[in-house]
Amino acid sequence: MRKLIAYPLTCIHLLFFGLTLLIFHPIQWVCLKVGYQAHKKSVSIMNLFLVRSLHFLGARIHFNNSHKIATNTPIIVVANHQSLHDIPPIIWFMRKHHPKFISKKELGKGIPSVSYNLRHGGSVLIDRKKPLEAIEAIKNFGNYIETNNRAAIIFPEGTRSKDGAPRKFQTKGFLTLLKKIPSAVVVPITINNSWKLYRYGKFPMGIGANITFTIHKPLVASDYNNEELIRLVETQIKEAIINE
Repeated sequence: MRKLIAYPLTCIHLLFFGLTLLIFHPIQWVCLKVGYQAHKKSVSIMNLFLVRSLHFLGARIHFNNSHKIATNTPIIVVANHQSLHDIPPIIWFMRKHHPKFISKKELGKGIPSVSYNLRHGGSVLIDRKKPLEAIEAIKNFGNYIETNNRAAIIFPEGTRSKDGAPRKFQTKGFLTLLKKIPSAVVVPITINNSWKLYRYGKFPMGIGANITFTIHKPLVASDYNNEELIRLVETQIKEAIINE
């Protein structure tokens, strides 16, 4: 019965989700002509709508943050990765920190609003088949984050977990960011239960998921050596993952 109910709810969600992307594509274009702040605000509002679209699936989103994170310093947000719906809540709830992403180049075209923002909003697109070029692009991205006090978002697992179980961290990109953003504050985030949106596959989507984002204590990168910091961040994130 639960899966049967999921079919019409998924259709409503996808309609709202798709319309949001289509509507905000020209809005982004106009706002970018005005300037960075206008474009950034349009992206934030768009992601609020994308978060709200999950409510049609009966999903609940909890962003648990009891820590004060400075907005006048660059930050590196490190999170586990369970679904594409990990991204809109991070963009919306961390909008004051100007979140930017390291994404695969394939996402830079063909997706209304999303591809446009990745190309023009300060994120970086990398070719995973060309690791040397990818590292160079991440270095330039790190310089941008350091200079402009933005938030670099990285999912070190490299791919989404289909069952919530944590994957081994691929640390090369994270290490590169640490070297290029020496004044960074590292913010670990544990994401739980967003994988349940795809418990049946892409259609229908899972309903009633209780999705949580837990912000761990921010860590000043310069207080640790890089290897120690990476181990600490990975441990904090993985120990808070709930396997149900």
